[in-house]
Parts: sequence; C-alpha cells; structure tokens
Amino acid sequence: MSNAWMVVATREIVVRALNKGFLIGLAVTVAMIGGLIGFTAYLDGRTQSFDVAVVLGDESAETALGSAAAEAASDDRKIELSVVRVESVAAAEAALDDETADAWLSSAATPGTDGWTLSGWREPDTELTQLIETTVRDQVLAGHAADAGTTMDALTAGSEVETERLDGNPVDPQIVFVAGFVLAFLFFMGAVGSGAMIAGSVIEEKQSRLVEIIATAVPLRQLLAGKIIGSSVIALGQNLLLAAVGLIGASFTDLSAILPAMTTTMLWFVVFFTVGFVAVAALYAVAGSLASRTEDLQYTTSPLMMLLMGVYVVTFSADGMLERVLSYIPPASIVSMPVRVLNGDALWWEPLVSLLILVVTTLGAVLLAERAYRGALMQTGGRVTWKTALAAERGTTLGA
Repeated sequence: MSNAWMVVATREIVVRALNKGFLIGLAVTVAMIGGLIGFTAYLDGRTQSFDVAVVLGDESAETALGSAAAEAASDDRKIELSVVRVESVAAAEAALDDETADAWLSSAATPGTDGWTLSGWREPDTELTQLIETTVRDQVLAGHAADAGTTMDALTAGSEVETERLDGNPVDPQIVFVAGFVLAFLFFMGAVGSGAMIAGSVIEEKQSRLVEIIATAVPLRQLLAGKIIGSSVIALGQNLLLAAVGLIGASFTDLSAILPAMTTTMLWFVVFFTVGFVAVAALYAVAGSLASRTEDLQYTTSPLMMLLMGVYVVTFSADGMLERVLSYIPPASIVSMPVRVLNGDALWWEPLVSLLILVVTTLGAVLLAERAYRGALMQTGGRVTWKTALAAERGTTLGA
C-alpha cells in the first residue's frame, strides 16, 4: 500500500476531531481567549466617572476641575469629572467617608489646608491624580507667568519633548512581552496536547497487540508518517483557529493599530510551529513505542515534557542577547523568532535562516525517531530504552 500513510493520517485526524475531550478543551480555550479579549475591549472602551468635592469659595480648585474636565474630553482620556460642592472641610471629609465623592481637591485658599491637595478616603485613582496634577501645574504656572508680566507660551517655548523610535516599530514593549507569552503558551499547549495524543495512540495499539496486525498491512515507516502528518494537521488547525480568534478579537481593541505587525508575527509562528511540531510529533511517537503499558508513558514522555516546559518558561521571558540566541536554536526558535519579528529587531533574512536551521533539525529528529520507532514498537515486556531501540532496528536492518 503505497498510500497507507494517508489512511493512517486520515484515521488520526478523524479520531482526534471526534474526541469529546479534545473538542471540549478547544472550546474552553476559545472561550477563554474571547472572554479575555472582550474584557480588555470593555476596559479600553469604558469611561471612568469621578465625583470630586470642592469647598464653597475655593474658586481655584473649581477652576482647576473645569480645566481638567475639558482637557480629559479633548484628549479622549475617557474620564468624566463632576464637581460636588460642599460647605466646609468637614463636609468634604464626610463626603469621602460616605462615598458621595471619590476625591476632594483643595487649593491653598482652603482654610485648614496647606497648598494643593487631592484627598481620597483611600489612595486616589492614578489616572485622576495624573490629570489633576497636570491641570493644577498649568494653572499655577499661568498665574505665576501673569504675575511676572509674561505668558505661559513664552515660559514653555522650546520645552516640548517628542519621542522617537529609530527602528520605526510602533509595537510597545509590553505588547511584545504579552505576545511572547501567548506564543509560548500556544506552542506548549499544542505540542504537549497533540504529542500526548500521539503517544497514547501508539501505546494503545501496542498494548492491545493491534499494531502487530497493522504492521502486516502497513510498513512501520508509513505508519509513523501517517501519525505524524495526522497529528500535525490537527495541531496546526488548532493553532490557526486560536490565532484567528485572537487577531479578530484584537481588531476590536486598541491593538487594532498594530494588527498588521501582529498578523505577520502569527504567520511566522504558524510556519515555524508547522515545521517544528513534526519533530515533536515524531519524538512523542517514539516515546509511545518505548512504553509497554500506559503507565510507562509517564517515564518515556518526561524528557520531552521537561524540554517543552523549559522552552515555554524561557522563551516568553527572554530578552536581549538571550532572545537573539534562542531565535536560532530549535525548538525555542519556534517562539523566539516570531517575537523578534514583532519587536522589529530581526533583519529580513534572519527568520529564513532560523527556519532553515529548524528544517534541518526536524529532518534529523524524524530520521532518528523513525529508527527508534521501528526498533521499539514490536518489543514488549517492559520499557525500552533509546539505545536498545536503535540497536534492535540496526539488527533488523542488517538481518534483512
């Protein structure tokens, strides 16, 4: 059967696609991503309202609040200010206590106070504090300028500072960090989830002796190829779905401005993951063949789990030179290179070189795994080591 691998691959895809546990897990993940993006969009779009108390007669504070409200509206800060006028300092404190007011602004003209103060029953909101501080500073400077016979424009002429990023990349470092975490998570979940399914499928067929029947009709090399291809299709489809949900959701948030950069990064990740997962799938298939019982999988898959966990932890937290080095070392490059593309510090040829290294590494891993798989699959009676599996395959080949 020259196309036996297609039959095996189709079976792997159908079995996995109809698995309730897989479908429920995928649905939960999609719901979590959608919920997180929805919550982020809600936070980005909501307008915060603050009731700020002023004591009657404190015209400076009331003027400052009016200016702050106008500035918030013009800058689209999504902050609304309402003035709560109270008769005395005691009334202002009572308003904070009973939450009639969120904060109380007093100027130097308020009896019993010393200078400008923004008071709260607890720590005043950070955004409100920044807005009030800016407004009060401008108002006080304008007063000093008038006393000196000049203007604010004259005093602040030439003091503007503009920011510039020389690499031209508009992506904020915090967004890059979050993207690194998300890609590392997608890689880890896709690799471990689909890899465990491959190992489980292999040990199930081996423990039930079904593989002995299959081997009479399907060459072991094609059996392995079918399992790798089928599982890779499922893993790729899963990540494409999650990436699409994430990108569509991001278009409804403030991240829509950098959506082209994020789309490019996700495409690179999909390409790298597609190539790299082939190696992961092959090694998980070997892990399944090395076991003789389902209980043995804990031991045979542990090295792979530790490797993938290490990649997950290191890649999303890597920065600087470490990230640059990891972007060329498989399997860490599956995450690190797309993150560098998003960060804008990767030259056009670097992803191509990194991908070539990953392809070569994957080919080597598949060839090695294929030998170990054929040597271990028919052995029963206990866990098989890599050395024993490779020696058995070599003996079979020489005997043939």
